Amino acid sequence: MIMQPKAVVLYSGGLDSSTCMAMAIADGFSPYAISFSYGQRHSFELQVAKANAPRLGAVEHLVVDFDLRLMGGSALTADMDVPKDGVGSEIPVTYVPARNTIFLSFALGWAEVLGAADIYIGVNALDYSGYPDCRPEYIEAYRKMANLATRAGVEGTSRFSIHTPLIAMTKAEIIKAGLALGVDYGLTHSCYDPNPEGLSCGECDSCRLRLKGFAEAGLTDPLHYR
Repeated sequence: MIMQPKAVVLYSGGLDSSTCMAMAIADGFSPYAISFSYGQRHSFELQVAKANAPRLGAVEHLVVDFDLRLMGGSALTADMDVPKDGVGSEIPVTYVPARNTIFLSFALGWAEVLGAADIYIGVNALDYSGYPDCRPEYIEAYRKMANLATRAGVEGTSRFSIHTPLIAMTKAEIIKAGLALGVDYGLTHSCYDPNPEGLSCGECDSCRLRLKGFAEAGLTDPLHYR
């Protein structure tokens, strides 16, 4: 029996990361999902991630626990209002300083332990909120660093690849691609400011981009909004 290669997939329980996991499977990888409990106000996403990682096909699901509220600096980790006035052209206060660098570093460490050379992350540079750590040039710089900063990279036993299959897709294209791969978007969560029961607000950047994607795809979002 031929063993499928392993890939670490950054998985939040959201639309993009769920699609990304499905794409990793379609690419022939056994996905190892990694999620983060970092003090985010929208921690309901972790409940969704824990429940659905196995359903999506994750071989294993690791949840890393640390607290970015100690630093603050973001509406997701500090006592600031989540903006509800539409997606703007500047980097919004929902940007979490260095978040993807931290996330990728945990994923890289786990990949090296697993003997995996591939990491999937669902960053997007088209229908997104303008975060600097979602750009192609950032991902390429991180890939180079990963191969310089690890034993596997230095000894040549692995050459790490950072896969970003969604990076140049619109949200509508992502949704269509995910549906073609069997992703159930009713089992995902995207909202930055859900109520205590987990109902999405429908007004934050993440909700707006999600709803825009479904509308442009000619589809109805299966989630309920408050």
